[in-house]
Amino acid sequence: MKTSPAAYGELTPDTVLEALDAVGLRGDGRILQLNSYENRVFRLMLEDGGAVVGKFYRPGRWTDAQIHEEHGFTLELAAAEVAVMAPLPMRLLPPAPANALISGPAATLLHWQPREGDSHRISVSPWLGGRDPDIESPEAFERLGRLIGRVHAVGAQQAFTHRLTLSPALGLQAIDTLLASQVVDAAQAPRWEHAARTAMEGVTRAFERAGGTLQRLHGDAHRGNLLEREQTLHLVDFDDACSGPAMQDLWLFLDGHEGEDRRRQLQSLLRGYEDFMDFDDAQLQLIEPLRTLRLLRHSAWIAQRWSDPAFPIAFPSFGTPNHWADQTVQLREQIDRMS
Repeated sequence: MKTSPAAYGELTPDTVLEALDAVGLRGDGRILQLNSYENRVFRLMLEDGGAVVGKFYRPGRWTDAQIHEEHGFTLELAAAEVAVMAPLPMRLLPPAPANALISGPAATLLHWQPREGDSHRISVSPWLGGRDPDIESPEAFERLGRLIGRVHAVGAQQAFTHRLTLSPALGLQAIDTLLASQVVDAAQAPRWEHAARTAMEGVTRAFERAGGTLQRLHGDAHRGNLLEREQTLHLVDFDDACSGPAMQDLWLFLDGHEGEDRRRQLQSLLRGYEDFMDFDDAQLQLIEPLRTLRLLRHSAWIAQRWSDPAFPIAFPSFGTPNHWADQTVQLREQIDRMS
């Protein structure tokens, strides 16, 4: 059963409370919707004084098998005492409706159908209060590197079967998606497409030169997905977990494209990382190709979500001639950086 766009976009507090109540998480009525473009995420205060985070997955983005792999990876990390936010196992309590079910090897994905035609997939995690960490000093970057190294040490122990693989193919798919959706301004489209395809030639060459082993990754490791709690650095939100080169979980923490500051940050990051994992220096050449992939995939992501009312509000210039002219300039700069 599929979720209608209206049902997903307009989740009511009653639906959230009812779904979590069915697995024994009885809310006291206080609900806060947390910032998330991709999913609907809520903090729910419980009658017993605790709190949990309920994540309602966007329909059609991931299969059940892909979500189960995401959950399995974070549970492996938690079992290895890596500081992550892992999903909680759930159990349906009477009088849960007959059409509700829980799936996954660790029983972490709730399928909830509040009414005919509407179905939601939900995971629940502990609420982790904390603050944004200060990642500025060499010591802070080294500590961050150790966290990512521990994540990768666990990630290298087995492979994903169902999650995406980060490769040049995803950039080419992004170009095709944008052209097919006709969001690229017609006057700018020829210049943008030429720059995009030329940039992807550089990305493909860089991936071929770097070679190396692909492994399980967080996939979207950046400062916004870090949390400082009780003097421990946590990595959260594994929604974009994928297979790919180790550099994908490192480069977004660096400032700028070049310069002495970035060089020192990278040195500190890798010093901590190599306490737990060897780093292949051939992957250093992937920083700008990975940035190019992110640039193209981000535009395709916005195009695919444009019918969601939150996206035109958040990205008001998307689709305008100036936007695509700027995108063309950025792609040409990436071509130069990758050459």
